[in-house]
Amino acid sequence: MRILHAITTLDVGGAEMHVLSQVRGQRARGHAVRVVYLKGKGSLAPDFLAAGAERAERVSPLGLWRHARWADLVHSHLLKADALTAVMATLAGRRRVLISGKHNDEQVLRRRSVSLAHGVLGSLPARTIVLSDHVGRFVAEHGRVPLARQTRVYYGLDPAPFEAARRELGPKRTEARAALGVAPDAVVFLCVARFAPQKAHDVLLSAFARAREVRPDLALLLAGDDPFGDGRRRAEAHAETLDLGSSVRFLGIRRDVPALFALSDAFVMASLWEGLGLVFLEAMAAGLPVLATRVSAVPEVVVEGETGLLCAPGDPEDLARGLLALAADPALRARLGEAGHRRVRASFGLERMVEETLAVYAGVQRAAGLQIPEARGPIAR
Repeated sequence: MRILHAITTLDVGGAEMHVLSQVRGQRARGHAVRVVYLKGKGSLAPDFLAAGAERAERVSPLGLWRHARWADLVHSHLLKADALTAVMATLAGRRRVLISGKHNDEQVLRRRSVSLAHGVLGSLPARTIVLSDHVGRFVAEHGRVPLARQTRVYYGLDPAPFEAARRELGPKRTEARAALGVAPDAVVFLCVARFAPQKAHDVLLSAFARAREVRPDLALLLAGDDPFGDGRRRAEAHAETLDLGSSVRFLGIRRDVPALFALSDAFVMASLWEGLGLVFLEAMAAGLPVLATRVSAVPEVVVEGETGLLCAPGDPEDLARGLLALAADPALRARLGEAGHRRVRASFGLERMVEETLAVYAGVQRAAGLQIPEARGPIAR
């Protein structure tokens, strides 16, 4: 099968990493895959090519039309790519094999004009894949795509890199912390996220400042950046205003995220909304307890009191209480982390995700009365 993935950006983010995993799985099963994106630097393009994609390139609307003409199945991801791909795939005669992927509860859909427009464009795909029950309900209510036209496929994750990093870094943990300027006996919280308003870094930093008044041995590592704005700069200014000094480390975009999990004691994120949160699965795969907000689909992933702690969104005091609770109790951290690791292995496997997605593809093609092409071997490039 020739599969085209169209996505808004190809920079580091949960949706992009999800599509990268899909490409690896689809190529491993012998399908031909291309990936196109609409804007941004395309920093992950080499990763997609290494995963076996024939193409990983930025395209114009005309280029998107041409790639759609090549494809047996078109799968779009993220709101802007969904909209443009719905139009161009329809013009290319691929509407019957068009699938939309919803990765977030996009708040812009609450606007009536956007909701109405999405109701029209969202009716073009043959099927819509949502990554959580929450996102499905949100898209039905605000995006005007009925639940009957949706299929939920949870994100999947290969825990092996996170497990390996935990084993390998064990004896070198103190050394790895020192390389980041972190004391060996510090209680280290890690956040891996884009510096976007959705992630509420200001709330996290304010909560961390409150917690450090009680526990000066706390450290916070912030991995990520803001390729489309000044979110990181504003967060750095806020940390300076709070006089957090070297207790907070801004690490930028990292390629060694499993190692960062391995040298940390807990994961924390203060999201105001979250479609699912691939990074929560990564933290759980690494055996870390999760401290997150009780919003959107987060409770579908992080089981409160079992794999992590949940607090109110936008509430630095409540988040600070969670930071202190985890900092004070190593046994609690170990229990939550071990349960999270088991949950990832049991419910969020990578193979399941790839197979469920391909099953949706096959169902769309059958409904269109098309013969399902045979999977092919690796493609010479």
